[in-house]
Amino acid sequence: MNNFKFNTPFRVILHPSPACGRGAGGAGGNVRKLRFIARLFSACLLAGCAVGPDYQHPKMDLPENWPAKQGEAIQPVAFAGDRWWNLYADPVLDKLEDEALEHNVDIKVAAARVLETRAQLGITESDRYPSVNANVRESRTESSLNDTFPRPATMPRIQNFSHATLDASYELDLWGKLRRADEASRAELLAAESAKEAVHLFLAAQVAQQYFALLSCDAQETVIRRILDGRQERIALNKKRFEVGVISEYDLHQAEADEAAIQSQLATLIQARNKQETVLALLLGRSPREVMNGKLERGSPGIAVASIPKGLPAELLLRRPDLKEAESRLVALNARIGAARSQFFPSIVLTSYLGSESTAFSSLFSGPAGIFQFAASVTQPIFNADRVEFTVKAAEAQREQALAQYQQAVASAFADVRNALSEQEAARKILVSESARSKALIQAYKQAELRYQGAISSRMELLDVEQNYLQAELNRLDAERAQRVAVADLFKALGGGWESSR
Repeated sequence: MNNFKFNTPFRVILHPSPACGRGAGGAGGNVRKLRFIARLFSACLLAGCAVGPDYQHPKMDLPENWPAKQGEAIQPVAFAGDRWWNLYADPVLDKLEDEALEHNVDIKVAAARVLETRAQLGITESDRYPSVNANVRESRTESSLNDTFPRPATMPRIQNFSHATLDASYELDLWGKLRRADEASRAELLAAESAKEAVHLFLAAQVAQQYFALLSCDAQETVIRRILDGRQERIALNKKRFEVGVISEYDLHQAEADEAAIQSQLATLIQARNKQETVLALLLGRSPREVMNGKLERGSPGIAVASIPKGLPAELLLRRPDLKEAESRLVALNARIGAARSQFFPSIVLTSYLGSESTAFSSLFSGPAGIFQFAASVTQPIFNADRVEFTVKAAEAQREQALAQYQQAVASAFADVRNALSEQEAARKILVSESARSKALIQAYKQAELRYQGAISSRMELLDVEQNYLQAELNRLDAERAQRVAVADLFKALGGGWESSR
């Protein structure tokens, strides 16, 4: 047995009767017809509504306020607007952020996507208005002498035909199909604009993070070079001591090996710093020439600490751009359900044309050549193998997917804020501890250097203290980077800064 599907639309064409105004009772009959048609359309218009579910914001169990900070008090930030990176008080960082927001490629792509979505909205809105087209045809036809039916002798064999009309059509949106499509397109435009804001937010945080990593590499290079200079001076001294027989050749080679190890560590750090410069140059949207040869300016950012002001509502997190994007897409898919359900109902299209027809172009626009037509067509699907029902189910399933994704995105956003707050607190404590450790070890290193020069302690003791000091100083610098990055992560998790209520 062959499987097949068919669709038989019910179509009604309404147009003026050719007998209008002719014969007894003709005018009255047509008046009654027109009244019936007017009542029919009035009933349709009164019953017309946008089918499908109206969007309602999902109900979620959200905290009312952010939890009060426990432990040691931190001076809170009174406000931090869109330019939250100003908290670092680094003009160089401010300049880099502005450059990235203006020239970054991802920003340009997101902006172009907004323009594309806005154009798609214009296309959708245009479907709600009548369309008018001009139609002009000119033809010259020659009839066959050997045709099946004999051509009348009075009919010329060659005929000219001229046709010029203005054609108009308009679909009545009684069931809200076009309105729901317009609602979906507007929500998609909001989603595109929110996606652009999300790119702004993530880019600003990423630029700050890469900039702090670059500064950390510079500071670590300074420390390693200071240790390297000390070892090179020690080698020069050991060579003189070897020449006079104070130390053995073994001790001299060990010192040279220690110096080579620091050289290797320095080369690795320089490589990492060059990669950081390349990544940051790409984030800034610089040209290939500037990526290869350009230099990045350095500044001296402060160690910023931020905490959420007391009483700041937790619901404020829902303004985060990626959450607004997810909800806008949920709104769009919810509207698509109504557009799909409207296919169950009749489609009513009004058409008309006004123009002229003539066998001679010279008389095309004369009075007798005038033609017109007004018509209405009603199309009702009768059988389509449940295509419309499956379309509705698919739209509802897509809405459910978007709803679950939005709810998960909200939960993940609150998790991001919690982790960012914890990360900042841990980074602050680590920085305090590493700073104290580095301060103590630098004194121990100075004393070990004096003891070694006075032959009180061995080279291994000096190297142990020196290695501990170097690692502590590198850890301290990395803790400074982590503290600065933690603040940037917090603002990224919150979706930006907040304005002062005063």
